[in-house]
Amino acid sequence: MKRFKSLLTIVMSAAIVATMAGCGANKSASSGGDAQTSTKSSNTLIGSAIYKFDDTFMTGVRTAMEGEAKEKGSTIELVDSQNKQPTQNEQVDTFITKGVNALAINPVDRTAAGPIIEKAKAKKLPIVFLNREPEKADMDSYDKVWYVGAHAEQSGTLSGQLIADYFKAHPEADKNHDGVVQYVMLQGEPGHQDATLRTEYSIKAIEAAGLKTQKLAADTAMWDKAKATDLMKAFMTGQGVDKIEAVLCNNDDMALGAVEALKAEGYNKGDASKYIPVVGVDATAPALQAMKEGSLLGTVLNDAQNQGKATVNIALAAAQGKEINKENVGFDVTDGKYVWIDYVKVTQDNYKDYLK
Repeated sequence: MKRFKSLLTIVMSAAIVATMAGCGANKSASSGGDAQTSTKSSNTLIGSAIYKFDDTFMTGVRTAMEGEAKEKGSTIELVDSQNKQPTQNEQVDTFITKGVNALAINPVDRTAAGPIIEKAKAKKLPIVFLNREPEKADMDSYDKVWYVGAHAEQSGTLSGQLIADYFKAHPEADKNHDGVVQYVMLQGEPGHQDATLRTEYSIKAIEAAGLKTQKLAADTAMWDKAKATDLMKAFMTGQGVDKIEAVLCNNDDMALGAVEALKAEGYNKGDASKYIPVVGVDATAPALQAMKEGSLLGTVLNDAQNQGKATVNIALAAAQGKEINKENVGFDVTDGKYVWIDYVKVTQDNYKDYLK
């Protein structure tokens, strides 16, 4: 009997231990479930393809994206599309195969966004385009596609105002005293909406300020500093440097290339009698340094920090099934699909505010 009682005690103890272990296991599983949910939201994987890594402005955007993803406890994988649309298409395929939770794409060719959207749609993946706006029909083809960028016409207007303000403050800038601003234009990629609109609206702004304009020459330098230096040299040879009264550039890299060409001819090196105003767009660190030294007249802030931040915030919120609104992404959302980041005119009066 004693033996039976002892055996019964052992069995009951074992049962109690098993029950406690079971409860502990259930509690652990429950906690693990919560942790898994938390981990899933915090470890969201964003796959991002950038049209090319050596673009100065997009480098700033990439840095902002990485910083925001890290701050939000998520992971972003950035790849260089090397300015080749077929390469980017393959990268998107790889991201989808890998099982990313969202896509963030800076398209090589904005008109090629349609097939990328179709791939995302087939997998019900949210996709955010940045800096190069897809066609409206493509944007409307899927309910989980968004765009982050800026109104290019605004940047063109502000850069034109920089030139107009300079000519009004410096009558001597009209070297031939004909009341006309003789300019050359260094343009970005043909067909890119930023290049087209910055070109158009910069001249409109100069003329809206009451000044007449004459285009001496215009051509593309593909956003590239080295190409811009060569193009500016060609302009100076073809037109005569003394005839050029202003240089408008669709971005800062090209503006800095134009400045290099001018410096090689003794211009924009500190002699007020040998100065030609040059303006760009982006407010990159090298451009701000050029403003500090006086070789670049001005630029327009293209807010890389907030463009990168908004892109990541939308991708994360969409991946977690949240509504894309200001409360969830921190930025105003237009028509449910667009986040527009304002440009800012950068002059000699305020450029120090943007120096880091």
